[in-house]
Amino acid sequence: MKPTAFLLAVLFAIPSLAAEIPSTRPAGIPPEDKRLGPLKDLAGYFPFTPARSREAWEKRAEQVRLQMRVALGLWPEPTRTPLNAVVHGRIKQEDYSVEKVFFESMPGFFVTGSLFRPKGRQGPFPAVLCPHGHWKDARFLVREADGAEMKKELETGGERLAQGGRSIFQSLGVQLARMGCVALVYDMLGNSDSQQISQELAHRFARQRPEMNAREGWGLFSPQAEAHAQSIMGLQTWNSIRALDFLISLPEVDATRLACTGASGGGTQTMILGALDGRLAVECPAVMVSTAMQGGCTCENASLLRIDTGNVEFAALFAPKPLGMTAANDWTKELETKGFPELKGHYAMMGAPENVALWAHLNFPHNYNIVTREHIYAWFNQHFHLGLSAARLAEREYPLLTREQLTVWDAAHPAPPGGPDFEKKLLRWWHDDAQAQLARSPEDFARIGAPAWRSLIGWRECEERWIEPPRTVEVGAKERSFQASVYVRQAADRCYELPEISIHPARTGKSSDLTVLWLSERGKAGLFTEVGGLRDEVVQLLDAGAVVVGVDLMGQGEFIPDGRPIASTRTVKNPREAAAYTFGYNRALFAQRVQDVCTVFHAMSRVKDRPRRALVALDGAGPLAAVALAVNGRADIAVINTGGFRFGGVLDLHDPNFLPAAAKYGDLPGALALLAMPPGSAPRLYLRGEGERPPELLEAAYRKAGALDALRIARRGEDASAAIEWLLQAR
Repeated sequence: MKPTAFLLAVLFAIPSLAAEIPSTRPAGIPPEDKRLGPLKDLAGYFPFTPARSREAWEKRAEQVRLQMRVALGLWPEPTRTPLNAVVHGRIKQEDYSVEKVFFESMPGFFVTGSLFRPKGRQGPFPAVLCPHGHWKDARFLVREADGAEMKKELETGGERLAQGGRSIFQSLGVQLARMGCVALVYDMLGNSDSQQISQELAHRFARQRPEMNAREGWGLFSPQAEAHAQSIMGLQTWNSIRALDFLISLPEVDATRLACTGASGGGTQTMILGALDGRLAVECPAVMVSTAMQGGCTCENASLLRIDTGNVEFAALFAPKPLGMTAANDWTKELETKGFPELKGHYAMMGAPENVALWAHLNFPHNYNIVTREHIYAWFNQHFHLGLSAARLAEREYPLLTREQLTVWDAAHPAPPGGPDFEKKLLRWWHDDAQAQLARSPEDFARIGAPAWRSLIGWRECEERWIEPPRTVEVGAKERSFQASVYVRQAADRCYELPEISIHPARTGKSSDLTVLWLSERGKAGLFTEVGGLRDEVVQLLDAGAVVVGVDLMGQGEFIPDGRPIASTRTVKNPREAAAYTFGYNRALFAQRVQDVCTVFHAMSRVKDRPRRALVALDGAGPLAAVALAVNGRADIAVINTGGFRFGGVLDLHDPNFLPAAAKYGDLPGALALLAMPPGSAPRLYLRGEGERPPELLEAAYRKAGALDALRIARRGEDASAAIEWLLQAR
C-alpha cells in the first residue's frame, strides 16, 4: 500500500534523536484500529454469513460450540450427579394427566415443573421440553377470564378460547399430551416454584454486591464468578440439559424423538440447548432468533458468549435438523429479510432445505399466542410423524389447574433452602467439580485447558501488511547508537494496527540467530529508560547479536494519546453492573493485548531462515506473555516475571487484567503449564515472581514432558541482567 504524501511528511518530520522514543505517528494521533471504535452491545447488528461448504461449516461450528460451552461454564461439562427425581401429585384428566416434578441438576439445586403425559394410549412417546420466558409466575399463570388482557387477546385473534387462553403453558402442555407427546413445562430460575435463586438476582440484577466479591465464597455476577465462567445463563442451560436427562429416564419416552420449544427467554434457552445438546431432534424457538436484539435479561447473557457470533448462528448450529421459528412486531420483525434468507441458504447447503421454517405474524406484538402455538404443533406433527389431522392439532378447552394444584412443594415435599449461603455453596460445588476434572491427569488438563484458553482469547491469524515501508532511526544508549526500524503492522481488514520497533545489533556481516520480543506494560517504551536511552538489558541483548522487537499493545503507548495508562476498561451503555453486557459482546482488554502478542510472535516465525525466538516480559507484562505462549505457538526461550499475578485475585470487572473464564483453567499457572503440552514443545523458561518453587501445575507439566532441566526459577537477589544472561546462555 502506497503511503499518502501527508503521512510521509509526518513520519519524516519526527526527529530521530537518541533521547527520544520513536513513534510511528504525530503525538496525539492513535492508530487506525477498529477496536478503538464503539463497543458492541446486545442491541447491535448480528448478521450470519453461511459457510461455503459443509466442511468449512463443521470447522466453524466446532469453534462456536466450544465458545458457547466455555462461556456458559459447561467446558468441562459438570458431572451428571444423580437426579433424585420426585414425581408426585398426579391429576388425571380425560385424555391426559398432570404431575408435579422436581429433581437435582446439581447437588441441592432443584429443577421444578409440571409433567403432562398422554392417557389411554401406548408409548413410546415423543417428548417436548418447554422452557418459558419472562411471564410472571409463568407455569402458574391464570389470567382473569374477563380481564382487559384476556379481552384484547380474544378480540385480536391472539387467543381463540376464553378458558384455554388464560394459561399459556398449561395450554401448551395439555395440547402436546393430547397429541401423544410427553411434555415437561419447567421453571426458569426465580420463577414459580424455582426460588432458591431469586427473581431479583436472576433477572433484575443491577448492582455489584461487595459482600459477594471475595477470593473465596463468591456469588454470582462477581468478578470471581465471571473468572470461573459461572452465570445465571449457564445454570439455566445446565437445567435444560438435565431436564432432557429426566425426560429420557421416563420409560415411555422415545429418546430419538425429543423436541424443545419456548418463546422469548424460553426461545433463548431453546436455541442454546439445540446448539449444544445433540439429543434434540426438533426445535421451535419463538420470537427470539434475530439479527437485532439478542436478549436483554441477565439470564440470556454470559461473558464471551456472543463475541463474533449471535443468535442466528446459534440457530444455524441445529442444521440440518428441523428448525421452526416465529417472528412478531418486536426485535424479530426483520427476520424475514435479515437472517432467515441466510438460514435457508445454510440449510440448503446442509442438504435439508425443507427443514427450516419461519412463521412471521407482524400484526401481533411479542407473544406465545395460539397462532404461534398451533404452528409449533403442526411442526411437531410433521417431524415426529404423528399423522394427526388439522382438527386434532387445534387446542380445546380443558379444566384449568390452580397454583395450589400445580406447586411441587407441600408438607411432604418442603421447598429447599435458597439465598446467599446456598448461592455460594452452589458455585463452590460447580468450581470444585471442574477443578477435579482438570486435575485428573496432565492429559485431561491439556485436552480441556488448551482449547479453552484459545477460545477465551480468540486469536486468529490475519492477512496483514505494513502500511508503509519501515522508517530507519537511530536509538542510543550511553553515547552509543543502534539502527532501528519503526513501522506499523496492519491487518488487511484493519481490525488491528500495531506500532512496532525493531532494533538491530551492530553490523557483524551475518544475520542474527536470535530475535527477542520484549514486552512491557509501557509498550515499546519499555525498551527505553525513563529519559529515553535504551535500557541496559536491551543493550546486553544487542551486543550479543540479537534483534530486539518492541510493540505497543492495545491500550499502550501510541494507543493512549494523553500518555496515561488505562486504569479502567470501557463499558457499554447498559447501566446494569453485569459483566456479560460488555464482555459477552466484546473481548476484554487483556485478551486484545494477548492477541497482539500472538500476532507479532507469529509474524516472527515467518521470517526467512527463522532465527530462534525469545520472549522477555519482566515489568508488568508477564501474565500477557504466559497466556500468549499458551494460546499461540512456541517460543524457543522465555523470560517471564508473573509478579505473582492471578486472574482469580482481580476484584474489579473493569481492571485491565480482568479476563472472563481465565481462573477456571488453572489460572496463570495453568497457562504456563500448557507451554510443556504436548511433550516436546516446552521452551526453556526462566520464571520470576512465583517464589522459590514453580507453581505445582507448571512443575508437573515440565516433569511429565521430561524437560524439568529447561525450567529455571529466579534465585533470590537475581536482577533483570541475570535473567538476560541466562537467556543468552540458553540460546
